[in-house]
Amino acid sequence: MKVLLAAVNAKYIHSNLAVYSLRAYAHEYENEIEIAEYTINQTVDEILTDIYRHQPDMLCFSCYLWNIACVEQIIREVPKILPGIRIWLGGPEVSCDACEVLKKHPQVSGVLCGEGEETFLELMKFFHTGHRFCDTEGLSGIAGLVYREKDGEIGVNPSRPVIDLSSVPFVYDHIEDFKNRIVYYESSRGCPFSCSYCLSSIDKCLRFRDIELVKKEIQFFIDNEVPQVKFVDRTFNCLHDHAMAVWKYIKEHDRGVTNFHFEIAADLLNDEEIELIQGMRPGLIQLEIGVQSANEETIREIRRTTKLELIRKRTSQMKERGNVHQHLDLIAGLPFEDYESFANSFNTVYAMRPNQLQLGFLKVLKGSLMHEKAEEYGILYQERAPYEVLSTRWLSYADVIRLKQIEEMVEIYYNSGQFRNTLEHLERRFAAPFDMYEAMASYYERNGLFKVQHSRIARYKILSRFIEEQAAADRAEKDEYREWLTLDLYLRDNVKNRPDFLGENKVSKEEASLFYKMEVETPRYLQEYEGYDSRQMRRMTHLEKFRGRLLLFDYRRRDALTGDARVCVIEEPAGENRKEKS
Repeated sequence: MKVLLAAVNAKYIHSNLAVYSLRAYAHEYENEIEIAEYTINQTVDEILTDIYRHQPDMLCFSCYLWNIACVEQIIREVPKILPGIRIWLGGPEVSCDACEVLKKHPQVSGVLCGEGEETFLELMKFFHTGHRFCDTEGLSGIAGLVYREKDGEIGVNPSRPVIDLSSVPFVYDHIEDFKNRIVYYESSRGCPFSCSYCLSSIDKCLRFRDIELVKKEIQFFIDNEVPQVKFVDRTFNCLHDHAMAVWKYIKEHDRGVTNFHFEIAADLLNDEEIELIQGMRPGLIQLEIGVQSANEETIREIRRTTKLELIRKRTSQMKERGNVHQHLDLIAGLPFEDYESFANSFNTVYAMRPNQLQLGFLKVLKGSLMHEKAEEYGILYQERAPYEVLSTRWLSYADVIRLKQIEEMVEIYYNSGQFRNTLEHLERRFAAPFDMYEAMASYYERNGLFKVQHSRIARYKILSRFIEEQAAADRAEKDEYREWLTLDLYLRDNVKNRPDFLGENKVSKEEASLFYKMEVETPRYLQEYEGYDSRQMRRMTHLEKFRGRLLLFDYRRRDALTGDARVCVIEEPAGENRKEKS
């Protein structure tokens, strides 16, 4: 029997931990199990062609919000090219309403509900004990299955108890197969919280992988210099001892390459954890923190226990050393949150100055409490995945459209980190940061700039024109903003074809030539460039006059968190005291 475990990922750089865990758990049948990973950007024809070439007897799909539409197209067509194939589905998108899935898709043999490792193993054993694919007698003994019986009726088996997470084998022995891709890892399953919009709240059985096993596997990632490992634990720091053990091990065994990503609750962090985090190498870890809303009534209604003041304190403490990337989340469309309230939530979280601020929109997930109460809240949402909110009792569809535009402005101008200095000064012209992004969205709308692919330089030019509109009567102010834009541009890019809107470089050719000549003869700022001549140094760095000072941008040395070039403030050539600004 040949089984194909198929995953349709959102991007090529992603990998699907679920299908690898299924194969690893059913290791006694691994010679019969193949894995195929695709992306939602591939055509159905391309995926069908690859599945046909595998010639599987059984095809299993891992189903999620982002891929269910693609999977549904594929499963309608596969039986036409592979008659007799049996299709099984699993994953959160089909587990909560498995009977409806089978009614909707007659091509599907059954659904593995909940955790799939033991269920899949028993299914493999079932078909290896002489049972034919058309023989469903005996499937009733496999917990966690919802399946189509011989007579067409749907059999619903009892739910399966959760497994010991430490019993799941490590799936990355062949790490070379994951080159240039994000590696996902779980050290716990379940969630202690009951957020009404989240399916994780359904699984109340929180359990952890044995810590010594976790350390061993972390060491494997470090030894193999995996660029990034994303922990998929729902709230990684919900158990202090577990979080401390992992973070201490990572810090003590760091080799300066691997980055570890964690989803945490900032208000659960204590002083000991903060001290440990502050001592880590810049870029060693990055933290995703779900705030969701600053509206207290909203927080109570969605059954969260957010302590906003403590989040503000902890995020501030973690910013002190500038060594940890922080990603904070908000959700638009929650109960009791109108446009004005969301603007306040935005300003509250923005004031924490995260490295990234994610504006998400409520997804009304089947099986969640939010789904049950959608009518009570007046929530209208799309029928197709990801079931995103269209309007609520508090938020109109026009408001949602407006927030979508603001989200795009935040993504382009804030989350990119490319305009940081300019934005910090531009904010002063507005009553609140939200107002600035709202004004930027209006500018894009008026000038037909949405739904157009803009280059990075074009984004700077657009922002420059927006600033000119805001400061139309003040020449000195516009010149000042031009300097900030110039600084931001050269912090990221060694642009040799200088954009016209920045004006001419105030550093003369003679001044630049003298500087690089002296660096070749007596290196002070570019000591790591030994062996390069002045022309090579000039191509690899940049000189710029900024607010009366001469700055050197060194692109070989960049900030581990921001990606900004190292900046040196150059004194007069004859000066003895040279300053460096990191």
